[in-house]
Parts: sequence; C-alpha cells; structure tokens
Amino acid sequence: MSKTALSLSSLIASIILLIGGNAFLMTLLGLRLSIEEFSASVIGWILVFYSVGFVGGTLYAGRIIERVGHIRAFAVFAAVLAASILLYPMAVKAGLWGVLRALGGFVMAGLMIVMESWFSSRADNNNRATLFAIYQIVFFLSTAGGQVLIRVADPAGFIPFSLAAMLVALALVPLSLTRRESPTIIQGERMSLAKLYRITPVGTLGALVAGLLISAFYAMGPVYANQIGLDVNQLSNFMASAIVAAMIMAWPVGRFCDHFDRYRVMQVATLVAAGCSVAAALVGSFNMLVLILFVGLYMGISATIYPIAVAISNDRMDSHQITAASTALLLSYGIGSCIGPVVSSFVMDLMGPAGLFVSNAVILGLLLFFITVGPGRHKRVPVEEQEHYYTTSPEMALGMADLDPRNPDFEAHTNHESADEGEPPPEDPHHVEANAESETSGDDTDDSKKQ
Repeated sequence: MSKTALSLSSLIASIILLIGGNAFLMTLLGLRLSIEEFSASVIGWILVFYSVGFVGGTLYAGRIIERVGHIRAFAVFAAVLAASILLYPMAVKAGLWGVLRALGGFVMAGLMIVMESWFSSRADNNNRATLFAIYQIVFFLSTAGGQVLIRVADPAGFIPFSLAAMLVALALVPLSLTRRESPTIIQGERMSLAKLYRITPVGTLGALVAGLLISAFYAMGPVYANQIGLDVNQLSNFMASAIVAAMIMAWPVGRFCDHFDRYRVMQVATLVAAGCSVAAALVGSFNMLVLILFVGLYMGISATIYPIAVAISNDRMDSHQITAASTALLLSYGIGSCIGPVVSSFVMDLMGPAGLFVSNAVILGLLLFFITVGPGRHKRVPVEEQEHYYTTSPEMALGMADLDPRNPDFEAHTNHESADEGEPPPEDPHHVEANAESETSGDDTDDSKKQ
C-alpha cells in the first residue's frame, strides 16, 4: 500500500492544485460579479453556464481523451482553462463570462475524467476502498483550501485571477512528469433517465435536488455573503466551513444509511436541511457564528442527499446495471445543477439575500413531500438487503467507476511497479512484435499438429 501511495504522489499533487484553483475561481467569480453590482439573476445566469459546460464535458470530453491520450488531453484542457481564467478580468461582460464559464465547465470535466481514471487505474480489489477514501479526503480538503485563497488579494483586481490560472497551470507539472502508462477509458452502457426513474424515482429526484442545492450555494453563496456585508475574510470562512461540514457529516449519515431504512434517512436529512436553511434565512445575517452553524449543517446534510440517492438506486439495481445507473444519476444531478443558480438568483432578486436559503428550503420541502406522500412511495428494500453505503459526490463519479467499491464489475488493471514511483518502463515495441510473431508461429505449429 505504501508503494501505491508513493506512486500516486504526483497525481495527488495535480489534484490538489487543480481542485483548489477551480474552487477558488468559483468563489472569486460570484464575489467579483457582486462587487461589479450585477443583479443576482444575471449572476445566476452567468454562473449556471459552468454546469451546462460540465454536463457537456461528461458526455463528450472522453472522446478527446480517447483520440489524443490522457497526458495530451490534460495539457490541452489545463491550457484552455488557464487561458480562460486570465480573460475574465480583461472585460467584465455578462456574455463573455457566460461563454468562459461554459468553456471552463467543459474542460474541467475533461480534467476530472483524466485524473480520476488515472487514480482508479492504481486500484485492485485489496486497496480500492482505501484509495477511494484517500481521494475523497484530498478532494474535500482541496476544495476547502481554495476558499481560503480568496483573502490573498483584492477580488476587484486581476491578481486573484492570475493566482487561479497559476494553480491550474502548475497542476500540469506533476502529472506530466509521471512515467506511469495512461489508463484505458472504458465506455460503459448507458441508462436513460426515464428508465432510471421507473426503477428508482426517489434516487432520480434526489440526485436532481442535490444538483439544485449544491450548485445554487456554490454559485450564489459568495453573492449572499457580499450582500449581507461580510468582508473577504468572513466570506472565506463562510464558504470553507460549509465544505468542511460536508466532509464531516458524511461519516455519521453513512452509518445511519447502513443501519436504517434509507428512505427514512433521506426524509430526516431533507427535513433537517430544510429547517437549517430556514434558520439561516431568518437569523443568519445577524450573527456570524450562528450563520456558520446553520449553513454548515444545511450544506453538510444537503451534500449527503446525492450519495443517499445513489445508495437507494443501487439497492434496486441488478449488479450489471450499477455503472449505467451511476451515469444516469450524474446526468440527473447535472440537470439540477443547471437549474439551481437560476432559481435561487431569481428568488434573491425578489426577496433579497435570504432568498437563497428560502428557495432551497422550498425545494427540500417538495422533495420531502415526494418521498412521503408522492410518487416516491413504493416497496422498499429491507435494511439487511441494502448495498453497503459509500460516500461519493458527482465530481467523483466521472472517472471513478472502477474505484467505487460498489462496482461489482471491477477488474484490477494495475501495472507492475518499478523503482521510479512504482511505475513500469515503457515496453519495447519490437519486443512486443517479436512476442506476437512467436505466439502466432506457435499457434500455427499447434494447428499443424492437430491436423
């Protein structure tokens, strides 16, 4: 295991730089647009294009990677993302920023596919659960760390954008220096949203609502903080606390999901998250500690809705359907993430900054109604027959299907380790051809003997 961890050190460094830089950029953009006095609805429309581009990237970026290879694709995606980041402060125009957000979402999806498929290629049946946990910790801490960077320089200037571009560009270095062979992208079967809904309506809608809530907070959270008068340091703490809370809440909710009926767990989680959202809307702006408490609880619990939805869906799937179902759930989440910032920004224009949490509370209330008395009621899987629960997030679902311990079709595809970072030297193509010729010759000999 220590050799495997060492072989992943360069990849982990790239993940930290890229995820941290992208998280920093997302907070920076919302804050900068608010400083420039764009209305909340306009900000929502601009930032939602990231989700649109990200969904497009999940569907089509893999084709680019298949054509040119992982390292070249990573270099192209990172270069485009870094260049787009540098364009933002040159002209603060709604149309331009919308296009840049869509482009950034597309290439970020491609970058995540490259990194996560590379990470999962180091897994085997003995270590994949551990590697899955390592990736989750790195992902959450990098995202939280990105929020802290917002206090480095004045968000009204160009320096923060340059810093974000530097982080993305530097993410190229560790991965480009690795000697590990590129993993193979395996295109799995697809499942339509209609079929997913027929099998698991609660799982489908849960993923959709999770996309609504999380994208709305990431896009409009900095706008909310700026409108209620938080300074840059307070805004940084506000955003980081929500992400850390999501990491902390994952473990206890997972324990409940493994020991109790998951529909009940989702009902309770939805009810508590809605209550915390209402509390944040009513009293959060009066006290910073109260705000962090309720927002942390709200986001921490809301972030568990997606993995609960995945677990509920997997309980109702045949083993060969799990990977296809994960792709469909990711699409449902993506659709929700395209709607969330638009809805929350519209309500914020009507009600003021508290509209962010009011709109989210209403959405959670609708989900609770659907689970309790709506079409979400159906025969439930007994607790003893439930699949084991694993914390996940949509961003982790792009290239991590092999690494997810729920995947029953997992096949170890690691290479033998060598002295340098546990990675094999490239094979001599002439040696491979010679082996192929000898095998062909041997087959012919065997055939002649049979005759």
